[in-house]
Amino acid sequence: MNNLTDLGKALVDLNEDQVKTLVEKRMDAGIEPMEIVKECNEGMVEVGRLFEKNEYYISELIMSGEIFSNVMSQLKPLLSDIEEGPSKGTVVIGTVKDDIHDIGKNVVGTLLKGSGFSVVDLGVDVPAEVFVETVRKKNAGVVGLSALLNFTFPKMKEVVDALTAAGLRDKVKVIIGGSPCNEQVREFTGADYYAKDAAGGVRICNEIYG
Repeated sequence: MNNLTDLGKALVDLNEDQVKTLVEKRMDAGIEPMEIVKECNEGMVEVGRLFEKNEYYISELIMSGEIFSNVMSQLKPLLSDIEEGPSKGTVVIGTVKDDIHDIGKNVVGTLLKGSGFSVVDLGVDVPAEVFVETVRKKNAGVVGLSALLNFTFPKMKEVVDALTAAGLRDKVKVIIGGSPCNEQVREFTGADYYAKDAAGGVRICNEIYG
């Protein structure tokens, strides 16, 4: 936690008022919104680590997510300024079947929109066939799969397999994300990329659409 900024630490401490104040100061100082998001994301990573060590519980996890969502609302005017101009490409995102967590997915969606992408958010508990149908209908080049529960990893694999069965796999890149995900999970699911955080997901989408 020593390498966290004051903003990151305030988020880990679940100090909502301090987070709001620090974000306002950064906005007034003209700091890039993505840099502010990065600081908050590092705080969220620390919250996830504390949760894994049983030092934080689900209530702290939810609270930190709500604070992060409030930060995104604060930054929305700045992000919408970036949004002007033609779309860089279409990204379909959703939380896979049997998982109803949406905080991380929502943050990714907001950042992608702010970075100039057209985003189709399918919501939570999304079955494989809905991902396939949407990719085909929207002619999307990227699918982002989110999961916060490790027992839903096979559901991510189902989406990748369904895209292959539908003949779409060579036309779409699949990115997975969520706190329990890693490179091993990416290999298991057959996805193309693993994004360790929301900003990383945006960076990958920029690379894909080049």
